[in-house]
Amino acid sequence: MKFIHTSDWHLGRQFHNVSLLEDQSAVLDQLIEYIAQHPVDAVVVAGDIFDRSVPPTAAVELLDQTVTRVCGELNTPMILIPGNHDGAQRLGFGASQMKQAGLHIISNFKQMLTPVVLESEQAGQVAFYGMPYSDPEQVRFAFDADVKDHDQSHQVLVEEIKARLQHAQKNVLLSHCFVDGGESSDSERPLSIGGSDRVSAGHFRCFDYVALGHLHQPQQRSEAHIRYSGSLMKYSFSEQDQKKGVTLVTLDENGFANAEHIALKAPREMRVLEGELEDIIARGKTDPNADDYLLVRLLDKHAILNPMDKLRAVYPNVLHLEKPGMLIGVEQQMAQAKLARSEADMFRDFFREAQESELSSAQEKALSAIVKDLLKQ
Repeated sequence: MKFIHTSDWHLGRQFHNVSLLEDQSAVLDQLIEYIAQHPVDAVVVAGDIFDRSVPPTAAVELLDQTVTRVCGELNTPMILIPGNHDGAQRLGFGASQMKQAGLHIISNFKQMLTPVVLESEQAGQVAFYGMPYSDPEQVRFAFDADVKDHDQSHQVLVEEIKARLQHAQKNVLLSHCFVDGGESSDSERPLSIGGSDRVSAGHFRCFDYVALGHLHQPQQRSEAHIRYSGSLMKYSFSEQDQKKGVTLVTLDENGFANAEHIALKAPREMRVLEGELEDIIARGKTDPNADDYLLVRLLDKHAILNPMDKLRAVYPNVLHLEKPGMLIGVEQQMAQAKLARSEADMFRDFFREAQESELSSAQEKALSAIVKDLLKQ
């Protein structure tokens, strides 16, 4: 059996007040095209389908279009669980009726205990169990269990599922959590504070494959069959070097056989550019990917007038600007040294930027006189 493991779509997400929906649609098109050319037995999405519990209408429409194409046109079942960004009840609306169309949404504990069973020639029956994201308080109430953190909650939930496993079947678990030791990114919302959100990978070893969601970097935890697929695309500048896509999982008669990363590329990447303004602008004039979403870190040490406007003339999607050369984000000791520059020096920087020329001798004398008068007051 082959199936796609994906997670953390975050449909409807905005980044620095810019909608990423167009990019998300393009990446999902690539995923659907891959499935059309390389048929699979299922697509599992391990949470955070939407970016917030009440998603914008356009995000709901995009999910609807995606489900229609995957389940309807390609006749490929989809299995979804809610993540911490999703509204579980909203996501699960009409779930019992949607099963007939091949869309399986596991959004509550009752559904969690009844697996989606699919068959293949190589692996036989494969049972997909979905564990919807839940806070410890929800687990404590639902199962009358004395749990204090996410690890204890997962232990309770896994034990409930294990009691229902059929050993003649291969068993796959979907879970949205922070497995201890995982590599995180800036774009992930913390599940709790003080480390109480960490979950031991040991709970998951009895399954043939564990499809994890929440962490945005593709990675395996503890063992090869316990994996994060990573997010659909990059959602922070800290992810600029991460390889985004989905995971193609293969199960055979012995269980887990292989996991392969299938790369997907967004129309606009997240990048960090560092250097002096003139150099960055010169690069932008010939940069084939000038439409990427950029964080620009300027190293110029003098004042610059309207740097964002100048950068956006060649890089239209500069979303954030840092100026460590002008004391932003530098260490206190360096900042104090920079502040030692005189008022006259700083005015010369401003004049140079505004007029694109140096002060004349007469202007230098006038500046000196004005500064002296001001310092006397």
